[in-house]
Amino acid sequence: MMTTSYGRGAIAFHWVVALLVVWVGALGLLHDSWPKRSHLFWINIHALFGLALWLLVIARYGWRLAHPVPDLPDDIGPLYRRLSRAAHLTLYALLFIIPIIGIVTFIWHGRVLDLGLFRVNFGIPSNRAVFEPTEDLHGYLAYALFALAGVHILAALWHHFVRRDGVLARMWPQLAASPPRPAQPLK
Repeated sequence: MMTTSYGRGAIAFHWVVALLVVWVGALGLLHDSWPKRSHLFWINIHALFGLALWLLVIARYGWRLAHPVPDLPDDIGPLYRRLSRAAHLTLYALLFIIPIIGIVTFIWHGRVLDLGLFRVNFGIPSNRAVFEPTEDLHGYLAYALFALAGVHILAALWHHFVRRDGVLARMWPQLAASPPRPAQPLK
């Protein structure tokens, strides 16, 4: 039997990751706008949520290994299947790599991770030769993630409003239960 919709676990992972990307990304984009007196607090919040996002991405990947991806509708051609696979693999790779580079930047900035109940001091002095290029790379890869996520969103909307093929409904909780309308032929 062909499964075309994602399960509740995959849908929950997808949307929680998406919300965390928006939150962590917004904090990163506001990095230079924070007042000096609260700057370290907001960097710490960005780092903590970035770590939470990274752990969630790892858990989501583990989930994906145990739960196969549902089949795409039959009328999705091989080119679109390959593009979809490449885009999703790139999104996973960026979501895995960006926080690691952020951790390197954070540590070699000489920062202390404040977890509320306790603090983690890595004992590494600030080193510009490490944190400046990793900070730049962290930012550039984040912009690449935002661009690819934007393309991902546009593709989902195209499938939903133009093709009407049920691809977005596979990952949307309310739409997953309703059958897709017949797909519009590609011209």
